[in-house]
Amino acid sequence: MRASMSLADFDPALIKRYDVPGPRYTSYPTALQFGEFEVADFDKAIADSPYRDRDLSVYVHIPFCATLCYYCACNKIVGKKREPAAEYMTLLEREIEMLAPRFEGRQVSQLHWGGGTPTFLDDEQVTALNGWLRQAFSFSDDEAGEFSIEIDPRTVNADRIRHLRHEGFNRLSFGVQDFESAVQKAVNRVQSLDETRDVIDAARQAGFGSISVDLIYGLPHQTYETFSNTLKLISDLRPDRISIYNYAHLPDRFSPQKRILATDLPNPDEKLRILELCIDFLTDAGYVYIGMDHFALPEDELAVALKEGTLQRNFQGYSTYSDCDLLAMGVTGISHIGNSYSQNEKDLASYGARIQQGELPLLQGVVIDDDDLLRKAIIKSLMCHFNLDGAALEKQFGIDFRKYFTEELDRLAAFEADGLLKIDGTNIDVTPQGRFLVRNICMVFDRYLRKPESKDRFSRAI
Repeated sequence: MRASMSLADFDPALIKRYDVPGPRYTSYPTALQFGEFEVADFDKAIADSPYRDRDLSVYVHIPFCATLCYYCACNKIVGKKREPAAEYMTLLEREIEMLAPRFEGRQVSQLHWGGGTPTFLDDEQVTALNGWLRQAFSFSDDEAGEFSIEIDPRTVNADRIRHLRHEGFNRLSFGVQDFESAVQKAVNRVQSLDETRDVIDAARQAGFGSISVDLIYGLPHQTYETFSNTLKLISDLRPDRISIYNYAHLPDRFSPQKRILATDLPNPDEKLRILELCIDFLTDAGYVYIGMDHFALPEDELAVALKEGTLQRNFQGYSTYSDCDLLAMGVTGISHIGNSYSQNEKDLASYGARIQQGELPLLQGVVIDDDDLLRKAIIKSLMCHFNLDGAALEKQFGIDFRKYFTEELDRLAAFEADGLLKIDGTNIDVTPQGRFLVRNICMVFDRYLRKPESKDRFSRAI
């Protein structure tokens, strides 16, 4: 939205009360509910999928990074040796060969390479992997498809950017996190303004349709003043999309974070000031506040989707694509096929062993039951449209909304009193202030969070 999204109207005590751990809802149920899931379950999900006549979305996970960023919680393999990547390419080729016949006739209209750092692969490897995918699957043309790749600006130049565009990628995303020198050194991610500007300029000259940049607030040595400078520098570069993520300091779960001293992190009040700054600064700079931590220029497809009510959400965050099957490849990849989620093996050795045995490397998953589907629809509507039409859900799922969710509606009364939403019969509208805390609102409908200890595995909302 606009500058009216400011947190200035919030009581600090209110903000702190809602600063609790909770899911980001890139899926429902979340991965914590995954259990035993066999190849037969996967194949049944494909056969029964309500999206089997629609285009396909494909995600490829490239886990390698040349250097370690201390804040990172992604699945990654750090090192400069290239041999593991060559071996991994062979595994991916075999996985593609096993998966493609299961989706024969389906057109890929959305592709995303994530990591790790996909540009750890050299140009020849990028061409080979892209060739395997395009030989195995039919792809939409450049204007109709959304083909994105995550890059590290420190590892590419203009020639590499042009090569990626030549290979069919039309969207780029990459991290900046912060331009402040002390912050970069503390997290082992030194990336200059010139490197960032050069990549954006090269991408525009090569014809990329969208450029997305990630920032992180809450990192060591960050202050309101230093992050003001980072925001100014980023907004001057004018990327199409900006995501600003909350750093969750969980060193017991993510060992690289042990290199970050808790005493160097901004205190809660300063962190809140930085967050308010982000919302006010970027909306004043002309960016549309999509929700949670996403911003986009008004003409970007994400902002258009928000305006037209077609915004979606998946494992990559907010998306413009309507419901479709998402097929993930590579170590730790999570697929969403029909009414199921399934995740590949999480470590490279196990993933490789399964592939070499001629098996799909499935580790775990879940079949979504009727109650999950109902709650998934609610969470999607709240996250993407900031509205819930209970009457429409009654028709779709054959329920009495107020009876089915008596407990949830009672709990939402406190949210309404705090100005985060408005309830009118069976209709719920999230207010501008509530958009910032929309994951808290969704948590009310999450039946898996009824046990207090279930929240401990998630990052805090603020």
